[in-house]
Amino acid sequence: MSTTLVASDLDRTLIYSAAALQLPMPDAEAPRLLCVELYEGKPLSYVTEDAAGLLAELSRRTVFVPTTTRTPEQYQRIRLPGRAPRFAICANGGRLLVDGVSDRDWQRQVAARLAEECAPLDEVRAHLVRSADASWLLKERVAEDLFAYLVVERSLLPEGWVKELSRWAEERGWTVSLQGRKIYAVPKPLTKSAAMREVARRTGADLTLAAGDSLLDADLLLAADRAWRPGHGELADTGLTAPHLTVLPERGIEAGERILREFLYAAGPGRSA
Repeated sequence: MSTTLVASDLDRTLIYSAAALQLPMPDAEAPRLLCVELYEGKPLSYVTEDAAGLLAELSRRTVFVPTTTRTPEQYQRIRLPGRAPRFAICANGGRLLVDGVSDRDWQRQVAARLAEECAPLDEVRAHLVRSADASWLLKERVAEDLFAYLVVERSLLPEGWVKELSRWAEERGWTVSLQGRKIYAVPKPLTKSAAMREVARRTGADLTLAAGDSLLDADLLLAADRAWRPGHGELADTGLTAPHLTVLPERGIEAGERILREFLYAAGPGRSA
Protein backbone atom coordinates (compact mmCIF):
# COMPACT_ATOMS: atom_id res chain seq x y z
CA MET A 1 0.00 0.00 0.00
CA SER A 2 1.19 3.52 -0.75
CA THR A 3 2.56 5.61 2.11
CA THR A 4 2.25 9.36 2.56
CA LEU A 5 4.72 11.31 4.67
CA VAL A 6 3.53 14.65 6.05
CA ALA A 7 6.33 16.92 7.28
CA SER A 8 4.87 20.08 8.77
CA ASP A 9 6.28 23.02 10.64
CA LEU A 10 4.53 23.63 13.96
CA ASP A 11 4.70 27.19 15.31
CA ARG A 12 2.48 29.54 13.32
CA THR A 13 1.73 26.73 10.85
CA LEU A 14 -0.21 24.13 12.84
CA ILE A 15 -0.05 25.50 16.40
CA TYR A 16 -0.46 29.10 17.53
CA SER A 17 0.33 31.22 20.56
CA ALA A 18 -2.32 33.64 21.81
CA ALA A 19 -0.48 36.48 20.09
CA ALA A 20 -0.50 34.67 16.73
CA LEU A 21 -4.13 33.48 16.62
CA GLN A 22 -5.39 36.31 14.35
CA LEU A 23 -9.03 35.45 15.01
CA PRO A 24 -11.08 37.09 12.21
CA MET A 25 -14.44 37.12 13.96
CA PRO A 26 -16.07 38.46 17.14
CA ASP A 27 -15.22 36.54 20.30
CA ALA A 28 -18.76 35.13 20.47
CA GLU A 29 -18.19 33.33 17.16
CA ALA A 30 -14.53 32.43 17.65
CA PRO A 31 -13.61 28.75 17.29
CA ARG A 32 -13.15 26.68 20.42
CA LEU A 33 -9.47 26.23 21.20
CA LEU A 34 -7.52 23.31 22.64
CA CYS A 35 -4.25 23.97 24.48
CA VAL A 36 -1.45 21.73 23.19
CA GLU A 37 1.50 23.23 25.07
CA LEU A 38 2.19 24.41 28.60
CA TYR A 39 5.29 26.33 29.63
CA GLU A 40 6.04 26.91 33.29
CA GLY A 41 2.49 25.86 34.04
CA LYS A 42 0.88 28.38 31.68
CA PRO A 43 -0.93 27.73 28.35
CA LEU A 44 1.30 28.64 25.43
CA SER A 45 0.10 27.06 22.14
CA TYR A 46 -3.29 26.16 20.74
CA VAL A 47 -5.15 24.46 17.92
CA THR A 48 -8.87 24.65 17.18
CA GLU A 49 -11.04 21.75 18.31
CA ASP A 50 -11.69 20.92 14.65
CA ALA A 51 -7.96 20.93 13.96
CA ALA A 52 -7.46 18.51 16.86
CA GLY A 53 -9.78 16.01 15.18
CA LEU A 54 -8.03 16.48 11.86
CA LEU A 55 -4.63 15.90 13.48
CA ALA A 56 -5.85 12.67 15.02
CA GLU A 57 -7.11 11.49 11.63
CA LEU A 58 -3.87 12.54 9.94
CA SER A 59 -1.82 10.53 12.43
CA ARG A 60 -3.87 7.43 11.56
CA ARG A 61 -3.64 7.78 7.79
CA THR A 62 -0.10 9.07 7.21
CA VAL A 63 3.41 9.14 8.58
CA PHE A 64 3.00 12.49 10.32
CA VAL A 65 6.36 14.10 11.14
CA PRO A 66 6.38 17.32 13.19
CA THR A 67 9.20 19.41 11.71
CA THR A 68 10.54 22.32 13.72
CA THR A 69 13.46 24.60 14.50
CA ARG A 70 12.75 23.98 18.18
CA THR A 71 15.21 21.91 20.20
CA PRO A 72 14.02 18.44 21.24
CA GLU A 73 13.40 19.73 24.76
CA GLN A 74 11.21 22.56 23.46
CA TYR A 75 9.39 20.23 21.07
CA GLN A 76 8.60 17.71 23.79
CA ARG A 77 6.54 20.30 25.66
CA ILE A 78 3.92 19.95 22.90
CA ARG A 79 1.17 17.34 23.17
CA LEU A 80 -0.53 16.99 19.80
CA PRO A 81 -3.86 15.16 19.48
CA GLY A 82 -3.80 11.70 17.96
CA ARG A 83 -1.23 8.95 17.88
CA ALA A 84 2.22 10.05 19.07
CA PRO A 85 4.43 10.58 16.01
CA ARG A 86 7.15 7.97 15.67
CA PHE A 87 9.44 10.50 13.97
CA ALA A 88 10.00 14.18 14.69
CA ILE A 89 12.48 16.56 13.08
CA CYS A 90 13.96 19.11 15.50
CA ALA A 91 16.72 21.75 15.52
CA ASN A 92 16.04 22.59 11.86
CA GLY A 93 16.92 19.06 10.78
CA GLY A 94 19.88 18.59 13.10
CA ARG A 95 18.04 16.16 15.35
CA LEU A 96 15.84 13.28 14.21
CA LEU A 97 13.78 11.86 17.04
CA VAL A 98 12.66 8.24 16.78
CA ASP A 99 10.11 7.32 19.43
CA GLY A 100 11.23 10.39 21.36
CA VAL A 101 14.96 9.62 21.29
CA SER A 102 17.53 11.43 19.16
CA ASP A 103 18.86 9.10 16.44
CA ARG A 104 22.64 8.76 16.85
CA ASP A 105 23.31 7.71 13.27
CA TRP A 106 21.61 10.87 12.00
CA GLN A 107 23.53 12.99 14.52
CA ARG A 108 26.81 11.56 13.22
CA GLN A 109 25.86 12.21 9.60
CA VAL A 110 24.91 15.80 10.37
CA ALA A 111 28.06 16.44 12.41
CA ALA A 112 30.27 15.09 9.62
CA ARG A 113 28.67 17.34 7.00
CA LEU A 114 28.92 20.44 9.15
CA ALA A 115 32.58 19.78 9.99
CA GLU A 116 33.40 19.31 6.30
CA GLU A 117 31.37 22.14 4.74
CA CYS A 118 31.03 24.99 7.27
CA ALA A 119 32.97 27.27 9.54
CA PRO A 120 32.76 26.18 13.18
CA LEU A 121 29.86 27.28 15.37
CA ASP A 122 32.19 28.98 17.86
CA GLU A 123 33.54 31.29 15.15
CA VAL A 124 30.07 32.28 13.96
CA ARG A 125 28.71 32.73 17.47
CA ALA A 126 31.63 34.93 18.46
CA HIS A 127 31.11 37.12 15.40
CA LEU A 128 27.38 37.42 16.12
CA VAL A 129 27.95 38.59 19.68
CA ARG A 130 30.86 40.86 18.78
CA SER A 131 28.99 42.64 15.99
CA ALA A 132 25.71 43.05 17.92
CA ASP A 133 25.00 46.09 20.07
CA ALA A 134 23.71 46.03 23.63
CA SER A 135 21.13 48.69 22.77
CA TRP A 136 19.09 46.21 20.71
CA LEU A 137 20.40 42.74 21.67
CA LEU A 138 18.06 41.06 24.17
CA LYS A 139 19.36 37.47 24.25
CA GLU A 140 21.96 35.27 22.58
CA ARG A 141 21.40 31.52 22.31
CA VAL A 142 22.86 28.31 20.86
CA ALA A 143 20.60 25.40 19.90
CA GLU A 144 21.89 21.84 20.37
CA ASP A 145 25.45 22.98 19.54
CA LEU A 146 24.27 23.27 15.93
CA PHE A 147 23.27 26.87 15.23
CA ALA A 148 23.01 30.24 16.94
CA TYR A 149 20.40 32.95 17.17
CA LEU A 150 19.89 36.38 18.65
CA VAL A 151 16.70 37.80 20.13
CA VAL A 152 16.62 41.50 19.27
CA GLU A 153 14.57 44.65 19.56
CA ARG A 154 13.75 44.71 15.89
CA SER A 155 12.76 48.37 15.70
CA LEU A 156 16.28 49.35 16.83
CA LEU A 157 18.20 47.15 14.38
CA PRO A 158 20.55 49.28 12.23
CA GLU A 159 19.61 49.35 8.57
CA GLY A 160 21.78 46.97 6.58
CA TRP A 161 23.13 45.08 9.59
CA VAL A 162 21.42 41.79 8.69
CA LYS A 163 22.54 42.04 5.04
CA GLU A 164 26.13 42.64 6.10
CA LEU A 165 25.97 39.68 8.47
CA SER A 166 24.49 37.53 5.69
CA ARG A 167 27.41 38.32 3.38
CA TRP A 168 29.91 37.45 6.10
CA ALA A 169 28.12 34.16 6.87
CA GLU A 170 27.70 33.17 3.22
CA GLU A 171 31.47 33.05 2.77
CA ARG A 172 31.67 30.57 5.65
CA GLY A 173 28.91 28.20 4.59
CA TRP A 174 26.18 29.66 6.81
CA THR A 175 22.85 31.37 6.16
CA VAL A 176 21.23 34.21 8.10
CA SER A 177 17.52 34.96 8.39
CA LEU A 178 15.50 37.49 10.35
CA GLN A 179 12.22 36.07 11.65
CA GLY A 180 10.19 38.18 14.00
CA ARG A 181 12.54 39.19 16.79
CA LYS A 182 15.05 36.42 16.09
CA ILE A 183 18.12 36.47 13.87
CA TYR A 184 19.18 32.92 13.01
CA ALA A 185 22.63 31.87 11.84
CA VAL A 186 22.33 28.31 10.50
CA PRO A 187 24.85 26.11 8.62
CA LYS A 188 23.77 25.61 5.02
CA PRO A 189 23.67 21.77 5.20
CA LEU A 190 21.41 21.93 8.27
CA THR A 191 17.98 21.72 6.64
CA LYS A 192 14.56 20.32 7.36
CA SER A 193 14.41 18.91 3.84
CA ALA A 194 17.44 16.65 4.36
CA ALA A 195 15.86 15.15 7.47
CA MET A 196 12.53 14.74 5.66
CA ARG A 197 14.26 12.78 2.90
CA GLU A 198 15.85 10.53 5.52
CA VAL A 199 12.48 9.74 7.10
CA ALA A 200 10.99 9.11 3.65
CA ARG A 201 13.82 6.66 2.95
CA ARG A 202 13.28 4.82 6.21
CA THR A 203 9.50 4.59 5.83
CA GLY A 204 9.37 3.96 2.09
CA ALA A 205 7.04 6.91 1.59
CA ASP A 206 6.17 7.57 -2.04
CA LEU A 207 4.39 10.90 -1.49
CA THR A 208 5.72 13.76 0.63
CA LEU A 209 3.56 16.69 1.77
CA ALA A 210 4.82 19.75 3.65
CA ALA A 211 3.71 23.08 5.09
CA GLY A 212 5.45 26.02 6.73
CA ASP A 213 5.42 29.78 7.14
CA SER A 214 9.01 30.88 7.82
CA LEU A 215 12.19 31.34 5.82
CA LEU A 216 13.66 28.25 7.47
CA ASP A 217 10.76 26.23 5.98
CA ALA A 218 11.48 27.23 2.38
CA ASP A 219 13.75 24.27 1.57
CA LEU A 220 11.24 21.86 3.11
CA LEU A 221 8.39 23.17 0.97
CA LEU A 222 10.46 23.15 -2.20
CA ALA A 223 11.65 19.56 -1.59
CA ALA A 224 8.19 18.05 -1.00
CA ASP A 225 5.97 16.63 -3.73
CA ARG A 226 3.20 19.02 -2.66
CA ALA A 227 3.34 21.92 -0.23
CA TRP A 228 1.25 24.68 1.33
CA ARG A 229 2.00 27.97 3.04
CA PRO A 230 -0.41 30.22 4.95
CA GLY A 231 -1.24 33.83 4.17
CA HIS A 232 1.00 35.07 7.00
CA GLY A 233 4.68 34.74 7.84
CA GLU A 234 8.03 35.45 6.22
CA LEU A 235 7.31 33.25 3.19
CA ALA A 236 4.15 35.25 2.54
CA ASP A 237 6.14 38.47 2.94
CA THR A 238 8.75 37.32 0.42
CA GLY A 239 6.17 35.84 -1.97
CA LEU A 240 7.66 32.33 -2.25
CA THR A 241 6.01 30.39 -5.08
CA ALA A 242 6.56 27.12 -6.93
CA PRO A 243 4.40 24.99 -9.26
CA HIS A 244 3.65 22.44 -6.53
CA LEU A 245 3.20 25.04 -3.75
CA THR A 246 -0.31 26.21 -2.85
CA VAL A 247 -0.62 29.66 -1.31
CA LEU A 248 -3.55 29.75 1.11
CA PRO A 249 -5.51 32.94 1.83
CA GLU A 250 -6.18 32.02 5.47
CA ARG A 251 -4.11 33.64 8.19
CA GLY A 252 -3.55 32.70 11.82
CA ILE A 253 -5.12 29.66 13.44
CA GLU A 254 -7.66 29.29 10.61
CA ALA A 255 -4.72 28.59 8.30
CA GLY A 256 -3.61 25.74 10.54
CA GLU A 257 -7.00 24.07 10.22
CA ARG A 258 -7.05 24.58 6.43
CA ILE A 259 -3.58 23.08 6.07
CA LEU A 260 -4.66 19.93 7.90
CA ARG A 261 -7.70 19.56 5.62
CA GLU A 262 -5.42 19.95 2.58
CA PHE A 263 -3.07 17.27 3.90
CA LEU A 264 -5.90 14.79 4.37
CA TYR A 265 -7.40 15.48 0.97
CA ALA A 266 -4.01 15.10 -0.73
CA ALA A 267 -3.25 11.86 1.13
CA GLY A 268 -6.48 10.33 -0.14
CA PRO A 269 -8.41 7.40 1.34
CA GLY A 270 -6.20 4.68 -0.09
CA ARG A 271 -3.00 5.56 1.72
CA SER A 272 -1.74 4.51 5.11
CA ALA A 273 0.95 5.00 7.71
